[in-house]
Amino acid sequence: MSVVSDETPIIYSQSHVKNDYSKGTGAVLKPPSGECFGTRHFLAFMAFLGFVNVYCLRVNLSVGLVAMVNDTDTSKNTSDEEACAGPDSGQNTTVKVGEFNWDQNTQGIILGSFFYGYICTQIIGGKMAEIIGGKRMFGFGVLCTAVLTMLTPLAARAGLGYFIALRIVEGIGEGVTFPAMHAMWGQWAPIWERSKLAGFSYAGAQLGTVIAMPICGILADSDFLGGWPSVFYVFGVLGCVWFVAWMLLVHDTPAKHPRISKVERDYIEKSIGVREKMPTPWLAILTSPAVWATSAAHFANNWGFYTMLTCLPTYMKDVLKFDIKSDGFVSALPYLVCWMSMNISCNLADFIRSRGFLSTLNTRRVINSFGLLAPAILMSCIGLVGCNYVVVVVMLTFAVGLGGFCMGGYNVNHLDLAPNFSGTLMGITNMIATIPGFLGPYVVGVLTNNQETRGQWQKVFYISAGVYVAGTVIFVLFARGTEQSWNKPNGGLSFLIGLMIGE
Repeated sequence: MSVVSDETPIIYSQSHVKNDYSKGTGAVLKPPSGECFGTRHFLAFMAFLGFVNVYCLRVNLSVGLVAMVNDTDTSKNTSDEEACAGPDSGQNTTVKVGEFNWDQNTQGIILGSFFYGYICTQIIGGKMAEIIGGKRMFGFGVLCTAVLTMLTPLAARAGLGYFIALRIVEGIGEGVTFPAMHAMWGQWAPIWERSKLAGFSYAGAQLGTVIAMPICGILADSDFLGGWPSVFYVFGVLGCVWFVAWMLLVHDTPAKHPRISKVERDYIEKSIGVREKMPTPWLAILTSPAVWATSAAHFANNWGFYTMLTCLPTYMKDVLKFDIKSDGFVSALPYLVCWMSMNISCNLADFIRSRGFLSTLNTRRVINSFGLLAPAILMSCIGLVGCNYVVVVVMLTFAVGLGGFCMGGYNVNHLDLAPNFSGTLMGITNMIATIPGFLGPYVVGVLTNNQETRGQWQKVFYISAGVYVAGTVIFVLFARGTEQSWNKPNGGLSFLIGLMIGE
């Protein structure tokens, strides 16, 4: 293995590694003897806390909006047949009147506006992370969102246009986070630990949702810092505190880390392989069926996830008639299950691959299919149970929560295909998968505007189920589990030559 300077910007090729990791066979490099908690695990923990903050900052509006909007309009079309009494019916509850008269269409635009910015910085975020390092891209992405979140009450009261513009800029800042972290794992994650390290860190997003939704409900219903504005102040401050710790304690690569042991550094670098400078093979990436298969699965998973993430509190309030405090707690349940599903699927995927029970490709196919088809079936059946809110909540909880199994499927498949360009690949697929972030809430707004009925919401669930099935089929047919030729030195050139001569 060639000696690499600590300061040289480098990427790697796995051509010298003898393990046929795509089939789960070969001599497996083992972690350092007696190791319990290494530097890469600390990175996973800090990244986990980072994604907790990322999603606290993202979903606070979903709950806060319920308290912000004046919902006393009596013109809504909700027939007796479609109405649900709700678990809190018959109780004396005090309803706060919101400040803003925004209809469902407007609310859908507000909830989706974040993603108009978010989609713009996916590819550039991944590419910049590969060039200058993921640490700064990820850290400043979270800081930008945290600072702007604290300005949300001011922007909302200044006018709807200012509010939407602020949310778009927040999305621009946060758009670099997932690609930047994928680029870091391309430098830090040993082959046989990819799923569990990346999966654990990204699972912070789900736990952030679990934490944020009930706390936002309590804050919005309180008089602390003016009620709903506290939702944005509290989580904005926490994001700034995390940023300071991240910048002080985390480093871009094992070679740059001042406290990593030589044994752990050797283990990581030998597992990843020799790293060399390479240009990005854009044509090979953009014409790869495997990349588009991952994009399709990512799009499908995000359609259901983002639709529920942004609109579930509204469904709980308007259809199931939960009050805002109960709304926050109940809306968080799916993401608690999702957090558990992500960790289970990632550890299961690495176990299956390393033991040779299935190839990497078939492991990804099976786990990803379960993560998409199980939610599709559950969402299709919600309309059959009527107003039995206990059963509906259980079905919604698992419909969203089991989607977490996709973490062991498409979500780490970028690292299988091309760890050299994992940040760029995540940027591409996450850019495509951001479209549901603004399109999903818009569709919900169109279907439910002044028609907040079970029938209209069932249409939302059917659309999500159909997208899930389509994503499953495309991924099963076109996904790959092996390192692609264009990930290696001169691989992109060889691909181009082969394309020109028809091979």
